[in-house]
Amino acid sequence: MHSDQIISRLPYSSPFLFVDAISEVNENSITGSYYFSPELDFYKGHFKTEPVTPGVILTECMAQIGLVCFGIYLLNSENSEQDQPKIAMTSSDVEYLLPVPPGEEVRVVSEKIYYRFNKLKCRVKMFNAEEKLVCRGELAGMILASKSGSNE
Repeated sequence: MHSDQIISRLPYSSPFLFVDAISEVNENSITGSYYFSPELDFYKGHFKTEPVTPGVILTECMAQIGLVCFGIYLLNSENSEQDQPKIAMTSSDVEYLLPVPPGEEVRVVSEKIYYRFNKLKCRVKMFNAEEKLVCRGELAGMILASKSGSNE
């Protein structure tokens, strides 16, 4: 499965899509990136004189790349006959170390802790353009696969 195929299956769109590219993916890890455009609406009110990216948005970016994209890849590698997977984050424990200003591109690296019974738990790190660690933590989610033709 190619990165553009993974991204096209995401259940998000702008302005709530926080994945630009997937540079590497395999059975144990995924790496992706996102550019935080200065034009994003939340910068207008999150610290008026020196805007920074809210922690909840950093967590969402890590979850979209490190859980959702990774989950889509893992489901595909199982030859799952599903349409659009439904994803639900079940837990997060994130430590924030550096701010992310508008105009920053970040790189997210996620390593699988486990994937079983459609539950994925990962160790996720985010790095800024200078390769400094911005935040890190563990994220878990349920992949609620819906089979083609189901009556959900």
